[in-house]
Amino acid sequence: MMGEPDHLSPAARPIADLPSSERLAHMHGQWWIAHPHAEAALARLDDAFRFGPGRVRPPNLLIVGPTNNGKSMIAEKFRRLHPPSPSSCGQREVVPVVVMQMPTEPSVRRFYGAILTALNAPVSFNLPGERLERYALDLLRAVEVRVLIVDELHNLLAGTHRRRAEFLNMLRFLGNTLRIPIVGLGTKQAQIAVRSDDQLENRFEPIPLPAWQDDGVFARLLASFERALPLRERSALADAPEIRSMVLRRSTGLIGEVAALLTAATVHALLHGRERIDRVMLEGCDFRGPDERRALFEASFPRVR
Repeated sequence: MMGEPDHLSPAARPIADLPSSERLAHMHGQWWIAHPHAEAALARLDDAFRFGPGRVRPPNLLIVGPTNNGKSMIAEKFRRLHPPSPSSCGQREVVPVVVMQMPTEPSVRRFYGAILTALNAPVSFNLPGERLERYALDLLRAVEVRVLIVDELHNLLAGTHRRRAEFLNMLRFLGNTLRIPIVGLGTKQAQIAVRSDDQLENRFEPIPLPAWQDDGVFARLLASFERALPLRERSALADAPEIRSMVLRRSTGLIGEVAALLTAATVHALLHGRERIDRVMLEGCDFRGPDERRALFEASFPRVR
């Protein structure tokens, strides 16, 4: 390749120098795209981490945003920033950040089972509820967890009113017992669920991850993507209003969809011997956004009049 592609990040430059076939293989991986919303959320998570265990009323957080707008990626980035390590005695593993999936319904037993699964511990649902609870709590203490992150917290609303109340009580109990920050990730439904309990609402600080709009922040996001995509020519994604508008419209303002669209456009460009993303690459790539998928589904099942 002639010269250094100064529009790319240092990490992307050697990849851009590879043949198209190898660059196509690279496109199947995942990479972190920094942006202001994510950096602000990571800063608040880091504040919670530094707060440390054992203190009264630790700061809980609730990262709220639409589906596929980067909540889980932020949690995974934070977990990687604080990876497991051997304890000082070398006899066990310290897991400072535990990321778990909320069960599909607000079952206390299934929640404790999900904690054990996240810690790669054996799970026996034959244990009485109190023993399962004690097992999970003892293990969380043993690994010296500092922050517990619960993804898909909006699943709380899938249960009956009684189940939801039991689960919210359990969350309060968990925070009071372990005295560590608990971080929930979810849609607006998660915030609605937490608001149904006055004590929990006061303890969970909401951190919004809104859908993107056509503004300077979105332009900087596109510039960050362009620095990571291994194309040898500058696409000027952030500078061309037509391109910016097309990406926003097809992605419906969700960062996961933006990533999928730009990845598909990059693959399309490489397959056709192109080294930049333009309107033709965006229109011709193998991608359907949420609105396009919905329209296709509705066309497949026409309404009966």
